[in-house]
Amino acid sequence: MKVPYIPADAPFNGDQRAWLSGFLAGLHSRLAMDGDGSAAVANAPQQKAASPLHILYGTQTGNAEGVAMDAAVAARAAGMQPAVEALDDVDMARFATMKRVIIVASTYGEGEMPDNAQLFWEALSAETAPRLESMNFGVLALGDTGYDGFCQAGKLIDTRLEQLGAHRMTNRLDCDIDYEDAAAAWVGEAMPLAAAVDGGQSEPAAPAEAIALPVREKSQWNRKSPYSSVVAVNRLLSGATSAKEIRHFEFDLGDSGISYEAGDALGVMPVNNTELVSAILQQLGASADTSVASLSHSIGQELATGFEISTPSRELIAEIEKRAGHEELSHILRHGDKEALESWLWGKDTLDLLQLLPANAMTASDFVGLLKPLQHRAYSISSSPLAADGRVHLTIASVRYTTNGREHGGVCSTYLAAQVEGAKAGIFVSQNKAFRVPGDDTAPAIMVGPGTGIAPFRAFLQERQARGAKGRNWLFFGDQHRADDFIYEDELTEMSSTGLLTRLDLAFSRDQSEKVYVQTRMRENGKALYAWLEEGGHFYVCGDATRMAKDVDQALHDVVATHGGRSAEAASEYVNLLKREKRYVRDVY
Repeated sequence: MKVPYIPADAPFNGDQRAWLSGFLAGLHSRLAMDGDGSAAVANAPQQKAASPLHILYGTQTGNAEGVAMDAAVAARAAGMQPAVEALDDVDMARFATMKRVIIVASTYGEGEMPDNAQLFWEALSAETAPRLESMNFGVLALGDTGYDGFCQAGKLIDTRLEQLGAHRMTNRLDCDIDYEDAAAAWVGEAMPLAAAVDGGQSEPAAPAEAIALPVREKSQWNRKSPYSSVVAVNRLLSGATSAKEIRHFEFDLGDSGISYEAGDALGVMPVNNTELVSAILQQLGASADTSVASLSHSIGQELATGFEISTPSRELIAEIEKRAGHEELSHILRHGDKEALESWLWGKDTLDLLQLLPANAMTASDFVGLLKPLQHRAYSISSSPLAADGRVHLTIASVRYTTNGREHGGVCSTYLAAQVEGAKAGIFVSQNKAFRVPGDDTAPAIMVGPGTGIAPFRAFLQERQARGAKGRNWLFFGDQHRADDFIYEDELTEMSSTGLLTRLDLAFSRDQSEKVYVQTRMRENGKALYAWLEEGGHFYVCGDATRMAKDVDQALHDVVATHGGRSAEAASEYVNLLKREKRYVRDVY
């Protein structure tokens, strides 16, 4: 098969797209003929000495893993023997023996490593890391240009591999949120280059589970083609005097064929607020039906469904600063003060920045050229398919606030809050294979999920109940006030009374003079918590990554140190072992 050469910095043209689409579709079709793909892999004709290719990924939401699996299918077709593993599943001793390596790494938060790559990075960046002169590698980085640490995880790994003497097979590619076409093009270039590498001395065999290549079933529904689902339920969960607006949603899956598992996320395609769209058009001096040469539809429609008009892009911020002559903004950008810029931007949206200019000072064409595409929002699913009867549930806090005398809102949360039952919304499932109910139905499960972080654990509890799992379940839940913020109280009370919930520890921070959080309850019950871990317990965390998840992680280390009689260093080793054993996993945002 002739493989078209695709330079890393070249645009992805129609011929290349057609070749890659047909190439991967044909592979998936051939593998799918044998059910789960295992027979196809076993029966596929192999070259006498297939070259091993290690495809390693670091992912927080599953995107990098999906790209890695697609790369493995392409590698198999190119005559190589691919082995796909998470980065944290590979220790440095084995890593140093690898001759051909492809790494697909997403960046989490503000330039951080994803959870299943952190231990790998700590070992790779240590002074004790081995030399890698015999390794040939390529790095594909996934990220979001809306964040300062764009593709930082991939960049760090790429640089460190070179420092350790590894040889680059192909240049690193940094992909933005619309990564699919660019990633496929890079894979198309990388596979023949990897196949051409002379591996020299043979490598030790990879683990059997890493070599197995079941077909990654791809739904017809995705962020570019979402399923139009009926909003069957839109119910307010929080009380009348709560400071929050938390809602329970149920989406009817109809005849979509959509399947999901407890622990997955649901992507929702939002529509921008109509009042915000109108205000922006007024500021631009344009009407909703104004045509812009670069747009397929009218500017009104594109601003409603095509562009991100809430969070201003870096390009828009820079252009506004250039035109506005705003002393404070200019000072901040001139000095590159990230924290000052974040503080200045807090509560501001695109319209707030546009209003720093006189009306009609920017053309509609110039404006849309500075916007990023409107992206889906992903929410942790709060139901098990075994209990939801053809539906998928979400638990969402509507984001609303007032600044500069104007009401602002979360793009998707307020869009959904306004949907009446019977309306439709575009959805699709994002798999999160790293965040699953314990495979062992007898294993204890410890779940920490304050606020809407309870979502996946409601699903976990439904799943364990439907499966008849005998393992004990412990939930740490909290929020501000019990009277108005104890969402799903009736359900959790019932689960406790039936014994499904072995323990339920609550932390309502504002119901007493001294604030109490879930990490407070963890420390108070540290002896029992440590005992559950010693008995094979799985520890899960879901919710805010900025503060809560870090505080919970510190509390976990403290519990292990105190009740395990360990030093701080030994406690860290214990927690790291939980991570390697996939017994400490997080779904944080």
